[in-house]
Amino acid sequence: MTAADAPAMAQAMADAADARSGIRTRPARPDELDGVLARFEATWGEGRGPDRSIIQAIDHAGNTVLVAVAVDVDLGQGGADAADPPIGATLGFLGWAGGLHLHSHMNAVDPSARGRGIGVALKLRQRAVCLAHGISEMRWTYDPLIRRNARLNLVRLGAEVVAFRPDFYGVLDDAITGRDRSDRFEVRWRLDAPRTARALVGGAVPEWRAEGGLPLVADFEAVRAADPAAAARLRDASRAAFAVLAADPGLRVDLDANGDYVFTRDDPDREAS
Repeated sequence: MTAADAPAMAQAMADAADARSGIRTRPARPDELDGVLARFEATWGEGRGPDRSIIQAIDHAGNTVLVAVAVDVDLGQGGADAADPPIGATLGFLGWAGGLHLHSHMNAVDPSARGRGIGVALKLRQRAVCLAHGISEMRWTYDPLIRRNARLNLVRLGAEVVAFRPDFYGVLDDAITGRDRSDRFEVRWRLDAPRTARALVGGAVPEWRAEGGLPLVADFEAVRAADPAAAARLRDASRAAFAVLAADPGLRVDLDANGDYVFTRDDPDREAS
């Protein structure tokens, strides 16, 4: 694949993801921004995200404010209210720290529609938009203790961890994190890298040569809800484990076949043997 081919191929891949999920992803229309805000607030809680004016400004500046809608429903026509939450919504904006990239800040899907690949479809649409505009990198953060998000980001999409950010957002006190510490991994998604190409077609993941690591519980969110003290101990243990990454820049984090973290010096683009 040449650089000239990448935007068209990314567009086709995003279209295929839409078809598999039974939705259409596209830029939000101006009359749908209230619905975008409603989707975010339904996910994180009222007042726990950007307000309507910030979404308007981000959208007006040409950043990615995207929605996922049912194929047979064009919001605002045929009886649906454009202010109603779409099935999914995502928001990203340009940044230049460490190189020009799109920071994909929020990605929310209606709980009743989860498991259909809609979150991935929105990410793939963002990727297509970025490549069409000459942007070859996306970044975002995620809670490193949530195993399903680790698998989505590192294996399904092929992003890679570039930094551990302890208590990145301070006390969020939102519907997801509550009073837990907002530790985050920052990931970089090199949109046309070999690692990404392998991940997006479901290629085999290498057996990373490990120099330590951290096992993950199957459902950290369930632990946090049932036993906050146990969740806090897991958080403490993860901070101690991740401290080695700051001390040794040659080490990076990846995920093994069991869904646990490994610390490795392997090239992230290495192919499976």
